[in-house]
Amino acid sequence: MKSFEIRFLTAAAIAAAAGCVVGPDYKEPEADAASVVLPDAGLPTTNLNETCEYRPAEADEDARVVISNDYIARWWERLDDPILESLVENAISNNVSFLIAQRRLEQAMWQMVGTASAFLPKFTMAGSATKNESHRNNSSVRGAYRHREGDVFGGGINATWEIDIFGGSRRSSEAAVARAQSAIADVDQAWVVLTTQLGEKYITLRTTQERIAVARTNLVLQTETYDILKSRFDSGIGDELAVNQCEYNLETTRARIPSLLAQEEALKNAIAILAGEAPGALDELLKPDLRRDWLMAPQRVAELPLNMIRTRPDVRSAERRLASQVAQVGVAKSMWYPKLFINGGVGLESTHASKFAQPGSFYASIGPSVSWPFFQGGNVYARIKEAEAAVEEARLSYALALDSAHSEVRNAYASYTLEYHRYKALQAAVRAAADAVTISKDLYKNGLKDFNNVLDAQRSLLDLEEQLAISRGEITTDLIELYAALGGGLAAE
Repeated sequence: MKSFEIRFLTAAAIAAAAGCVVGPDYKEPEADAASVVLPDAGLPTTNLNETCEYRPAEADEDARVVISNDYIARWWERLDDPILESLVENAISNNVSFLIAQRRLEQAMWQMVGTASAFLPKFTMAGSATKNESHRNNSSVRGAYRHREGDVFGGGINATWEIDIFGGSRRSSEAAVARAQSAIADVDQAWVVLTTQLGEKYITLRTTQERIAVARTNLVLQTETYDILKSRFDSGIGDELAVNQCEYNLETTRARIPSLLAQEEALKNAIAILAGEAPGALDELLKPDLRRDWLMAPQRVAELPLNMIRTRPDVRSAERRLASQVAQVGVAKSMWYPKLFINGGVGLESTHASKFAQPGSFYASIGPSVSWPFFQGGNVYARIKEAEAAVEEARLSYALALDSAHSEVRNAYASYTLEYHRYKALQAAVRAAADAVTISKDLYKNGLKDFNNVLDAQRSLLDLEEQLAISRGEITTDLIELYAALGGGLAAE
């Protein structure tokens, strides 16, 4: 190898090793580490405040469990429900949406592996056998020769290696790594969404089944009342108006049940799909179980550092997409600079097939080459500006993801803590309505009140018992949404 080639290759290697990388270096956006105050309605007590609402417990009397990432990891196991646990495990293995997210991650990982090939030399093996024939009017014929024939046989290995002096390949690799990290966060987000949806659907199903039981219990009681009134009327001592009023009250209750049964069926099918099963496959597993109580102990968030929100998988995904876009600016800018290649080859070439494998047919070559597309009609500049605009879009998307995450935590926590106040009021209302039904029946039997009081009391009791069941379910679904808003416990996984 000639001395100038040695010096050129040495200089190229030093330049590449020196890390001359064009484009901006990525810096993760700063976030406020301070804790924020959440809208906590507190645990309701039996005391009332000046507006006659339930007064929250004082700090030293607040016995609620403190939520932490360690506490909410695998939160579904805290419900102590083997059916829900098995559904979640099946969903993680079989849910189609979750499997799609995993396949996208697989694609991103292979793309990242593919970008690493830019740092390695490329080898190509080739072989040829060519028959040449030239005549006097061809430019290849010289002198007195008017006709020439000949064969050329060749074969060998050619190599080319780009020396990444200006870091285009390194920036491309940075972008691919960031995209893969974003895909990992997307899989985590799919995990959070899947477990959250399954938990919410499951609790809603159990709540619906409880509402069906409430309606059927009231239907039986109202039917007993109707039978008594009808019997009294048939005996000539009853009130026809009371019978009719009792009947439409009874039929109204009966009319509630079909829509609730339809809702139950829809929820069972949705749960089956989430768990990766065919609709109807889990009907036996999801049959009503009114003995179990899914209401968990009251919980609270002690503090919420804004940095904690950054650990949410959707926020991490947005931040990694921003990092990828910043690296793409460097990829675009590297197109402005020359590319250095080391080319070489070894092989055999002969004009006689019989001499092809002889030592005299051997050849070898090595040397540098430079490619510099110095004029592209503004294409490189346009690609750089496009990449910079994409960075700003990704930066805004990341800021929006942070704000949305903060809002979701606040909304979920407010809904959860306030629902306890609603639940406590409904408990008192149900007790009062049950007493009202008993008293109104006694007054009617003794002729002191008409039957309208009984009807009103029975309707109120049914409505309040149903609202109480809904509120119990909403407390748990609000808590599940709060877990998801806090990241689903993935930081502890």
